[in-house]
Amino acid sequence: MRKATLLFFWDYDTHWGADRSRSPGGPKQWGQLEFENTETLLELHAEHNIPACFAVVGAAALPGSRPYHDPDQIRRIHAAGHEVASHSHRHEWLPGLDRRELLATLQMSKDSLEQCIGADVVSFVPPYNQPFDYAAKWAFSVSERYQVRGERTDLKVLCETLWESGYRFCRVAYKPLPVQIAERITGRMFERPASFENIAGVQCIRLNTPGGFHGPTRTMLNRCVKNGATVVIYGHPHSIRMHGPQHVSHLTTLLSEIRGYRERGELEVKTPSSVVKELTGTASSLAAGNLRECR
Repeated sequence: MRKATLLFFWDYDTHWGADRSRSPGGPKQWGQLEFENTETLLELHAEHNIPACFAVVGAAALPGSRPYHDPDQIRRIHAAGHEVASHSHRHEWLPGLDRRELLATLQMSKDSLEQCIGADVVSFVPPYNQPFDYAAKWAFSVSERYQVRGERTDLKVLCETLWESGYRFCRVAYKPLPVQIAERITGRMFERPASFENIAGVQCIRLNTPGGFHGPTRTMLNRCVKNGATVVIYGHPHSIRMHGPQHVSHLTTLLSEIRGYRERGELEVKTPSSVVKELTGTASSLAAGNLRECR
């Protein structure tokens, strides 16, 4: 039986993300929690021997103090065996950027993170999981098209610019129009095991779980283990002490399940760079050399 594959992400926004929150109420005050809770996450991942990918806003790696900066913590994340990916430079809403602005945030973030950890950064996670708009797969975002009437960033443009900037992996979240319609009509989510796809040279994987570690995520995990498929899980460090699906109580239960599947040989936990290396054989030697199993 083929082993299932898990990619586990933490979107490390810091106060750059809190300031740019697009949820109701405008800017938030949870930036400081990102750092405090990440210390807990490093302990939990080490306890269960589960590597993750921390998608970090590049500005957090620059010299400075919390709640906007902590380069020392980012170096500890890397030293613990987790992958450090880019999450843009200051948590920008990418659909609203033109090509020049997009290139700037991608390059600045990559450079800041690489200078901080001393290793290549080849993976990217877009803030807010956007852009959703990807015409090649009949995925159209009315809100993105309505809010940006001039030059904007869709998924194809993002991946083209990622490739140009030296990135080789991107987590994506587009949904084809038929799936969007079906979900609206039924009120149900129609997620399925994920598969890798190449967009403009960049290896991409589409999210197939909601943010969090509760029922729907565990159901998808179990389904993928049964079918030898791929599951993509993510959360935010600042949310693990808040009431909801990302609470640490759900997380510890999920990590225990993942550990059990691994010990029974039913599941492999991979990082984006290791996937790129397997799929293309050309992952950066420096990045690959620094990615090791979490111990």
